Amino acid sequence: ESRTPNFYEHFVDKHQCDLIKRVSNIGPILDNLLKEQIIQREDYDTIRAIPTTQEKMRTLYSGPLNAGGHACKDIFYKILEEDESFLVADLKRTE
Repeated sequence: ESRTPNFYEHFVDKHQCDLIKRVSNIGPILDNLLKEQIIQREDYDTIRAIPTTQEKMRTLYSGPLNAGGHACKDIFYKILEEDESFLVADLKRTE
């Protein structure tokens, strides 16, 4: 089975492990994802109930972000730029 090489890996996919480990305050990110209709209220409530930030981020990645595709990841990236600007800048420097 041949696979087409992925020439463009989205920033949020490329840095998934670092984002899961290093996002410090996921509350405002979830609020904005709900406002932008990337996640539904049910997902929002489920993710908010998870005890650790890392598990919240993993659930976000495995569910709504995975399902939403590239357009949702673009919006997630813009939200990260606003709410985690230092982290995003640091990750960009390592590219």
